[in-house]
Amino acid sequence: MTVSAWPKAATSAGSIDSASVKAAETVGAASRGFDAGKKINGRKRHIAVDTLGLLICVLVTSAGMQDRVAARNLLARLRNVCPSIRHLWADSGYTGTLITWARTLLGLTVEIVAKLAGQTGLVVLRRRWVVERTLAWINQHRHCVRDYERLPEHHEAIVRWAVIHTTSKRLS
Repeated sequence: MTVSAWPKAATSAGSIDSASVKAAETVGAASRGFDAGKKINGRKRHIAVDTLGLLICVLVTSAGMQDRVAARNLLARLRNVCPSIRHLWADSGYTGTLITWARTLLGLTVEIVAKLAGQTGLVVLRRRWVVERTLAWINQHRHCVRDYERLPEHHEAIVRWAVIHTTSKRLS
């Protein structure tokens, strides 16, 4: 069994989220943006993980791109890589027409897991903590704390390497 065949056979649900990362001087102005919510000038990593938190696919965009806009490309990639996925959990940044678009075009159900009323500080939210943990694993790697790559595709490869490294350490 190949590594790429495992998620296709076993995965029917997952989570999506994104995280902004500062960009180094080597990152071109055309592929960077400003995330006003986090006050970060750089790029944004959009990831899809299975229910265990294992990375299925990654998309790197400018940090100024909204989650619900970038999610269309991420979900299209997800459908190609892992067609068995039928249900996804996401935060409130993915509300709006994306939910209808994903259901009609891709056959995916996107369930929004919203913050609790009056929530302040860190609260572990059902189903969302898995993707948040994967984003934290990615940030543990020195090369992923800041984006140094000229092309977004190169940073996607760095993210994959970081997850492979983390996963292999946990297996041994």
